[in-house]
Amino acid sequence: MISRIQPTARKANAPVYQLKIHLIGSKPDIWRRLRVPGNANLGWIHAVLQVAMGWTNSHLHHFLTAEARYSDPHHNEDIGLGEESDRDEAKATLAQIVPDQGAQFGYEYDFGDSWEHEITVEKILRPDAAAAMVALCLDGARACPPEDCGGVWGYADLLKILKNRKHPEHESMTEWLGRPFDGETFDAAKVNRWLQKLKWPRVTEAQLRKVLIGRDDYHE
Repeated sequence: MISRIQPTARKANAPVYQLKIHLIGSKPDIWRRLRVPGNANLGWIHAVLQVAMGWTNSHLHHFLTAEARYSDPHHNEDIGLGEESDRDEAKATLAQIVPDQGAQFGYEYDFGDSWEHEITVEKILRPDAAAAMVALCLDGARACPPEDCGGVWGYADLLKILKNRKHPEHESMTEWLGRPFDGETFDAAKVNRWLQKLKWPRVTEAQLRKVLIGRDDYHE
């Protein structure tokens, strides 16, 4: 007789990855520490990063390893320029692309502003049934930069403008933001509340949009 619990057992037997995500070039450092299932596909990891970092999924993205680039084939254009084509992020798991503790890979979001993230596998932990289908934010620091502010250099300029009420662009930048902004704020409890709403093992674009809208208090 074929066991009916094998799929669940496989999920529970997946290792748990502890990741450190660092927004390259951010000063002071903007970072998050997450625990995620090792058998999560990169499409799901993308959704986790959008929620945890604070992005709004308004731009294209890809993952980078020494061997390949992974993206969403439904949205990202192939920019291989004669090199190997992008691989489907939904068909690659975390454990497959970074099987070893200490390994690193990249995640770039918004090819215009070029928000580059360095992701480090800090720990590979034993399987945990409670962590088999969810992501958990352990810690982090500082708010996510506003979308479309010009990358790390534009964000640095924005912070200077916001701190100086006499700056000629202070009023216009405040109006552009549309709401109060504190670059030092980070709330791990709020992040976890919304990470728990991500569906496993795949998150649709519509479902991710709903989670992000709720996270940003456009409606609750």
